[in-house]
Amino acid sequence: MGEPSSLQPVRALLSSHDGLAFAELARQLASQGAEIWATSGTAKKLREHGIEARATDELTGISSWFGGRVKTLHPAIFGGILAPRDQKGTQELNERGIKAFDLVAVELYPFEAARQRQPPLSEAEMIELIDIGGVSLLRAAAKNYPAVIVISSPEDAASVVQEMKQTGGTVALATRRGLASATFRRTVLYDTAIQGWMSESIVADRPFPLLSARCSGNETMRYGENPQQAAWVYLFNGGSKAEEPWPLEVLKGNTLSYNNYLDIDNSVSIVGRFSQPTAAVVKHATPCGVSSAADASEALARALDADPVARYGCVIAVNSPVDDLLVEKLRGTFVDLIVAPSISPTAMEALQRRPKVKVVRFGGKMVDVYTPRRREARTAAGRLLVQECDQKPLVASTLKQVSRRSATPEELTGLEFAWEVVRFVRSNAIVLAKGSTTTGIGGGQTSRVGAVREAIEVAGARSQGSVMASDAFFPFPDGIEVAGKAGITAVLHSGGSIRDEEVVAAADKFGMAMYTTGWRVFRH
Repeated sequence: MGEPSSLQPVRALLSSHDGLAFAELARQLASQGAEIWATSGTAKKLREHGIEARATDELTGISSWFGGRVKTLHPAIFGGILAPRDQKGTQELNERGIKAFDLVAVELYPFEAARQRQPPLSEAEMIELIDIGGVSLLRAAAKNYPAVIVISSPEDAASVVQEMKQTGGTVALATRRGLASATFRRTVLYDTAIQGWMSESIVADRPFPLLSARCSGNETMRYGENPQQAAWVYLFNGGSKAEEPWPLEVLKGNTLSYNNYLDIDNSVSIVGRFSQPTAAVVKHATPCGVSSAADASEALARALDADPVARYGCVIAVNSPVDDLLVEKLRGTFVDLIVAPSISPTAMEALQRRPKVKVVRFGGKMVDVYTPRRREARTAAGRLLVQECDQKPLVASTLKQVSRRSATPEELTGLEFAWEVVRFVRSNAIVLAKGSTTTGIGGGQTSRVGAVREAIEVAGARSQGSVMASDAFFPFPDGIEVAGKAGITAVLHSGGSIRDEEVVAAADKFGMAMYTTGWRVFRH
C-alpha cells in the first residue's frame, strides 16, 4: 500500500495531563469526522467541553491499574500505532481485530516543572510524575511517522491544526517527519531531566554522567564571530540541574551576536566576583580595565582610565544599577554594549541618544553567574570538552610568603583584587593593580615575561607602586626582573616552578614582597 505523502487522520489517540491541552486539535479532528480516543481522564474532560471522545478502557479493558501506572500499555493500542501499513501489516491488524491509529498526541506528565516546585515535592511524588505510558506512545508513533502523525506538545498541535485547515484536513510527510524528530527530542530531554533529578543525591566519580543540549527558543544570535558565520544558542540539560537561559533582556540595540555573548559572559563573571560596586571593561572576551569603588560611577571611571586605548568599542558590565551619573562617565568613549542589573529611566533616556550602544539588563544576581558546578564547554578535535567553572576562592590566610619582605595591608588588598581579575585573562596572564583598580593587563602571550612587558607597557608610569598577579608560576626570574625595574612592589603567583628559588631571589633583590597560592588559574 505504501505511505501517502499527505495523510488525513481518521482515528486519533489523545492524552494530556490536564485533559485539555489538545482541545483545539480534538475539535479540528471532530470537524473532519475523525474517531477520537483518549485516556479516561482526557476523554472525560473533552466530553465535558462538548467534544465526543471514547475512552481507551473500551479497547483494553484496563481503566487505571496500579494507581494509574498502567492505562495504555496494551497490544490493542500499540499494535494500532506500530503496525506497518503495507499489505502484510494490514492483514495482521485484521486478523487480530485491531484498528490502526494515524494520529497520536501526548502531553507528558510535568516532571520538569515539578522539579522547580517550592517547597520541593517528596521523592514518592516525583516518582509518580515519571511518565511511562506517554513516552512509550510517543516513541511508537514517532517510529512509524510515515503512517502516524505524532504530536508531543500543544505548540506542535497548533501548527498541525493550522496545516489541516489549509490543506483540507491532511498533514504532509515532511511535516510528519519533523514532528517525529521533535518527539524524539522531547523524550530525550524528558529522560535527561529525570536522570538529572536522580543524580542529585548520588555522588558519582564523574560530575556530569549525562549531558544533552537543545536549541534555545528565546535566545538568538545575529551571526557568529564573523558575519559570514551562522550561529545558534543551545542550552545544556543534565547533570545535577538543568541550565536555565541567561536572564538577559536587550533593552536597546540589535540582537546579540556571538561575540556579544562571550564579552557579556566574561564581564559579568568578573563583576559578579565582587560584593562592592565594580565595573569591568572588556574587549575580545578579556578585561582591559576593572575597578571596585564606593559607587559604580567612580568604579567605571577608574576602569575606563585603566586602558584608554583598548577600551574603544568595549563591552562594560557593572554589578550595580546604572544611573545618569554613571552614563555621564561614558562621555568620549565608544561603547558597544553595557550590561547591568537595572537602568534608571533617566539613564535610559541618556543612552537612547547614543545610537550605537546596546543596553542589556541582567535579570539575575550577577554573583550567581558562576555558581558551583556550572559548566563551560568548548570543541576540539571533533569533541565537546566540558568542565566545571573554576570556583576555588582565594583565602588570604592560606597565602605563603616566600620573600624576605612582607606585603603591606594595602599591597595585600591589591594582590587579592588582581588575582580575582587575572583568572579572567587569557593565559599567559598578568594583572597589575593599585588598590582595587587595575593599572595594566597583559594576556594571551606565549611567554610569561611577554605578558609582564605588555602589562607594564599598558600601565606606563602607573607601574611604579603597583602590585602584580600572575595566573601561574614564573618559569624563569626574567619576569620578576622586568617587574622590579618597573617599580612593582609585590607579586602573587602559584609557585611550583623548578626555578622558584631563583624567582624568589629576584624578588628579594628588588625588595619585592612575594606570595604563592599553590594553585593556578589558567584560562586558555
